Amino acid sequence: MVDNRPVVAAFDFDGTLTCRDTLLPFLLQLAGWGGVLRGTLALSPTLLGYGLRLLPNDVAKERVLRRFLAGMGEEELRCAGARYAREHLPRMMRPAALARLEWHRRQGHRCVVISASIEHYVAPWARTAGFDDVIATRLALDSAGRVTGGYDGANCYGVEKVRRLCALLDVREDYEIYAYGDSRGDHELLALADHAWYRTMPPGAD
Repeated sequence: MVDNRPVVAAFDFDGTLTCRDTLLPFLLQLAGWGGVLRGTLALSPTLLGYGLRLLPNDVAKERVLRRFLAGMGEEELRCAGARYAREHLPRMMRPAALARLEWHRRQGHRCVVISASIEHYVAPWARTAGFDDVIATRLALDSAGRVTGGYDGANCYGVEKVRRLCALLDVREDYEIYAYGDSRGDHELLALADHAWYRTMPPGAD
């Protein structure tokens, strides 16, 4: 029996499309080694708490973002994100993941990147790579249009990935969903999918 449902392919970003975490290199671009080392020292209680699993991911991450990004102009951050996406992210990509993305695109599937990383660099890279939709963590702005470092909404992690993907899709449609992830923040997304791939890519078109 032929399955005529529209197909959606949802890809996590860090560790799935990329071979490493992408936030630290972005902060290095913004603050340099000196700034990152000073910030890391100031954040050491937070980082220790997260490492010991005493602090949840979203709380620890927000403290990091506030430390490094608070006070930046939104346009300044967008320009920095676009430069990072153009000059650095291409070197971090997994060839197998990009090949899988191209397979989905050739089939005419709707391709979505869904990431806890910030949209300021995920979005420009994803649009260049050919994704149809981008779901990523959004940052709040203050009344002067400057980044607070806090979230606009929730950190796009765990169940929030499912909530935002469902909000993107037409509730009147029944979709066939492929999902690709590599961490515990992807478990709920993978559980939603008809075809789930964890820390691996299929060897060819399945």
